[in-house]
Amino acid sequence: MSKGIIIAIDGPAAAGKSTIAKRIAQKLGYTYIDTGAMYRALTHKAIQSNINMGSDKDLADLLKHTEIVLVPEENGQAVWIDGVDCSEEIRSQEVTANVSEVAAHSTVRHLMVEKQRELAEGTGVVMDGRDIGTAVLPKAELKVFMTASVDERAERRFVENEKRGIHIPLAQLKEEIEKRDRADSERELSPLKMADDAILVDTTSMSIEEVANQVIMLAEKRMNQ
Repeated sequence: MSKGIIIAIDGPAAAGKSTIAKRIAQKLGYTYIDTGAMYRALTHKAIQSNINMGSDKDLADLLKHTEIVLVPEENGQAVWIDGVDCSEEIRSQEVTANVSEVAAHSTVRHLMVEKQRELAEGTGVVMDGRDIGTAVLPKAELKVFMTASVDERAERRFVENEKRGIHIPLAQLKEEIEKRDRADSERELSPLKMADDAILVDTTSMSIEEVANQVIMLAEKRMNQ
């Protein structure tokens, strides 16, 4: 591919967005930007700092004084907070349970979107999240809305947690994912929804490689138009 484009990937929790986006970026030599990790980073620091998760002002003030750096690695991306690698800590159950509330605040989202747009300047970017194609990068050349059944997503999260040594019953994970879906879809500001010009990709019965190849094929078509 001679020239890079911006690829926006949206979808619900545990739909495989980050895994697929990393693979696509790696194959194309693009920059990968995990916006969910940025909100998780702020949530983690808020927990450590005993910040009120319900306060937009307190969280926004915290974000203004927080350095979040996404560092490319061979197997994806490390997340550094104020000079410390917190890649594992931001995936904790406590962070997962609170990140939707943190991400729903208007000032927090405004500041995050500014940061995300700065990171995406230029071409050759793969960015994933909940509102990339609708709010963050509405002019992205390729928009993909990635989904999967709740059962499949719960199973994926279960396997992912077990690998990290986190033991949570599958039924509980399913309940938490359904709750997260409602919170993300019903929030007033930049809710989770498919952009009008996005392409729907259901990953339920697909492998990581199959999904990555499909999106790369879609990107190549965009490049040749």
